[in-house]
Amino acid sequence: MSGAGLETGELVAKISRERGVDIEDASRGLYRALEEGRVRLVDPSPPLGLMGFFFSLYSAWFWLVMGFVGFPIFSIYFIPQVYPFYYLRIGAGAIFVLYVPGYTLIETMYPRMNDLKRLERFGLSIGLNLAMVPLVGLILNYTQWGIRLDPALVALSLLTLALAIVAVNRKYGYWRLARSG
Repeated sequence: MSGAGLETGELVAKISRERGVDIEDASRGLYRALEEGRVRLVDPSPPLGLMGFFFSLYSAWFWLVMGFVGFPIFSIYFIPQVYPFYYLRIGAGAIFVLYVPGYTLIETMYPRMNDLKRLERFGLSIGLNLAMVPLVGLILNYTQWGIRLDPALVALSLLTLALAIVAVNRKYGYWRLARSG
């Protein structure tokens, strides 16, 4: 069966019609064929260059991470510190301090999704984060700024941003290799 030039939804519908199965089974079969390498999906309008990749859906995770970096900053300086909003600040800060920098380090070290399973990625993100954040605090302790809210927030934000940019660059390199091969 040839599905060249079809969009994914059209291909699933074609498989469903020709094989006489429902859409869900056709989708599962296509997914299995994709995992086994029997099918190759091609982006009809791939991004052009690193900047195109950076602003495409391939890097949506980067913008989500930047939201998790920006929201605690926003909640600390612009949301009133009163009863209902106080818990929002705590939740945003906890996610930022306990997960996000480690996640960007994992994305930098393992840029391909099939390198690690999701649970391994999650666990390593938390574990490496619990190692990195105290190191940032230790480094800040020996600077003129010390360990206070503003320097810690800036240091963790810059560390997360730097790791995320390196991860996007690595993901772009693997994406280019996959497209050429």
